[in-house]
Amino acid sequence: MLSGVARSFVRASAGAVVRGARPAFRQVNHVRAFSNTNLNLAKVGFAKSHEYAKLDGDVATVGISDHAQKELGDIVFVELPEVGDKCKVGKGFGAVESVKAAADVYAPVSGEVIEVNSALDDDPSLVNKSAMEDGWIIKIKVSDAGEFDKLMDTPAYEKHCAEGGH
Repeated sequence: MLSGVARSFVRASAGAVVRGARPAFRQVNHVRAFSNTNLNLAKVGFAKSHEYAKLDGDVATVGISDHAQKELGDIVFVELPEVGDKCKVGKGFGAVESVKAAADVYAPVSGEVIEVNSALDDDPSLVNKSAMEDGWIIKIKVSDAGEFDKLMDTPAYEKHCAEGGH
C-alpha cells in the first residue's frame, strides 16, 4: 500500500512519461560490494632492526614494530629528530627509552623528515599502546623508493621474529 506522498510521486512520474517528458527519477540497477578489510592501502615493510615503514605514495610513516615495543617494555621517552633532518637507511635518527633499556631507532628508508609525532613528547606510552598507528615516530619524504622493496613484508618479519631475529 502506497502512502499519499508516494501515490502522488508515482502519478507525477507516470504523467511525465505520458507527456513524453523525463520521469522524476531513474532506477539504477547496481550492486554494492562491502568488505571489512582495512581500507588503509599503505604498504608496510620491516627492517631487521625492528623499525617499520608504511609507504603511502612517497611518504613513509616510520616507527618501531609492535614486537620491538613488547621487547622493550614500558616506553618512558622518545627522542625525536627535527623536521628537515635527513635520514639515511640503516642510520640512527632517534632513540626510545624504556624502563628496561634504551635503543637507537634506525631509518628503514632514506629521505627528509617532514613530520614528527610530537604527541610522543607528552605521552611516549603511545608507542606501547599503538606502535603501528598512534605511536609512529616520524614521517619521511622518501628519496629512494627502491629501498622500501628491500624491507621484509609482514609474513617475513613475523618469521624473523619467531626465529629470534634481533
